[in-house]
Amino acid sequence: MRRTLALAAGALTSVVLAAGTAGAAGALDDTGVSGSTTPAGSGTPPGYRMHADARFAPARAFVPSAAVTYDDTGLVPPASWIEVGQHSGERGRTTVTLRAKGLKAGHAYGVHVHRNPCGADPAAAGGHYQHRPSANPAATNAENEVWLDFTADGRGEGGASARHDWNFRRGEAASVVLHAEPGGAGARLACFTVPFGWAA
Repeated sequence: MRRTLALAAGALTSVVLAAGTAGAAGALDDTGVSGSTTPAGSGTPPGYRMHADARFAPARAFVPSAAVTYDDTGLVPPASWIEVGQHSGERGRTTVTLRAKGLKAGHAYGVHVHRNPCGADPAAAGGHYQHRPSANPAATNAENEVWLDFTADGRGEGGASARHDWNFRRGEAASVVLHAEPGGAGARLACFTVPFGWAA
């Protein structure tokens, strides 16, 4: 199944979902966007594929967006753009990709998948998604989490990808947060609610 949806006034957000025979798709509760499995023999590769993109808008913008900026320093200005993709295969492998435009040239960003959807409060996204949840600070690393750190080029563009030999747990990955510095911490500059899925 393949669906393309434009969400919010002005088409600030678009999502393309494709779910194959091996998996089930996640959901965006506030928009109703969701994927579903495809019947066997449909020709769709097993697993889950998703691409979502949006323009950042202030948290209380008149025209809402799934991408929210909390930043007033110009690191993630309104109308800057983000795209996130996911491919989860039937053998327990997941690749997450990110592209962004309109950011501050030369700045190094920390980017992680978080557990909850974005909200007006930067803390709404909750903590980092962890393959093996742990309160031990040593578990905050690129092997146990999805890190997409990048440095914007001279045009304010950048991107990254992360591949893991595990899939997301159902309903436990919901957003991507841009932090003010690379690594495991840093102030939350912006957040993008993403319909991450999972595969059997």
